[in-house]
Amino acid sequence: MTMRTIRTFIFTLSCSALLLASCGGKKDDKAAQAAAADQPQTYPVVTLTERSTTLETDYPATLEGQQNVDIRPKIDGFIEKIFVDEGATVKQGQPLFSINAPQYAQEVRTAQAAINSAEAEVNAARLQYNKTKPLVEKDIISRFDLESAEYNLKIKQAALSQARASLANARVNLGYTRVVAPVNGVIGRIPYKTGALVSSQSAEPLTTISNIAKVYAYFSLNEKQILDFSRDYKGATLTDKIRQIPSVSLILSDGTIYAQNGRIETVSGQINTQTGSASMRATFPNPSVLLRSGASALVRIPKHIESAILIPQKSTSDIQGKKFAYVVDGSGAVKSTEIEIMDNTKGNFYVVTKGLKAGDKIVLEGFSGLKDGTKIKAEERAADSVFAELKK
Repeated sequence: MTMRTIRTFIFTLSCSALLLASCGGKKDDKAAQAAAADQPQTYPVVTLTERSTTLETDYPATLEGQQNVDIRPKIDGFIEKIFVDEGATVKQGQPLFSINAPQYAQEVRTAQAAINSAEAEVNAARLQYNKTKPLVEKDIISRFDLESAEYNLKIKQAALSQARASLANARVNLGYTRVVAPVNGVIGRIPYKTGALVSSQSAEPLTTISNIAKVYAYFSLNEKQILDFSRDYKGATLTDKIRQIPSVSLILSDGTIYAQNGRIETVSGQINTQTGSASMRATFPNPSVLLRSGASALVRIPKHIESAILIPQKSTSDIQGKKFAYVVDGSGAVKSTEIEIMDNTKGNFYVVTKGLKAGDKIVLEGFSGLKDGTKIKAEERAADSVFAELKK
């Protein structure tokens, strides 16, 4: 055998060995992959427990003061002076406007003069009566003269009373030239300026005073919410149920929470057929006069639940408008389970009303590829740590 033949033989043997080794390696890799595929995948799971919690629901509201009083003139005249400015806080009885109406001062003077005249006539009639009376008693003149004198005195006294009433009425009208605040509150817009002609028939009021020592927040509930309200709170009457509602808070338009809590005081007894809702009113104290009539806010109503099943929102999936969660059984197999939840949520959690119970284990996250019956390796997460993490 030549040297060339030997070299060719050795090369052939080497190639065969390499080919056999390569085939053997591929078989080992496939076997390893098959073995890995048979092993269940690891998923985080959490065991559900009953917890006491408080749910909060926000309702859009409109704020109104206790009183919104339109200030209108009762007489015709020109605005002579304005004593307050828009936005000022006033007390009851404080002067607001002065109206120039000289005719009312003249009426007072005329009425006073009429009183003076009537008093003189009364005195003259009384003098005549007093003069006639003794003459009748002595039968010097007839009794008819005395009765005439008495009737004349009464007529003059009636005229004096009428003159005094006219003076009182004139003084009342004169008093209307000075407009004062009927209630405590805050001055609104003042459309008329000094020199403007105003009357009781003017289209706009002189101003509006809002009494905002307390502020009413008006909001609405739909029919379902009204029914839930009636069931959630105990009481024989609507008033009794209202007393059971806890204090409510107010979310201002900038997102901050108002410092004072309020109470729900009234619920409309009738549902609006056009909107399908009923009106409710919550009252909030307003010592700092921060709240103003016409402002918008949110009324936040808390609802305490003693034993609630909470599930993280990320642990659910939506299929055709229904919610599902993967429940892990004792063998490690998962099953997609339909659940029912409350409308309002607790942060990043749903409150489950049907489909789950305390002690059930659910897949926490990463379940997009799971199918019913698939066995998994459960990586248990403490419920308290899950809740604490999702609350951040």
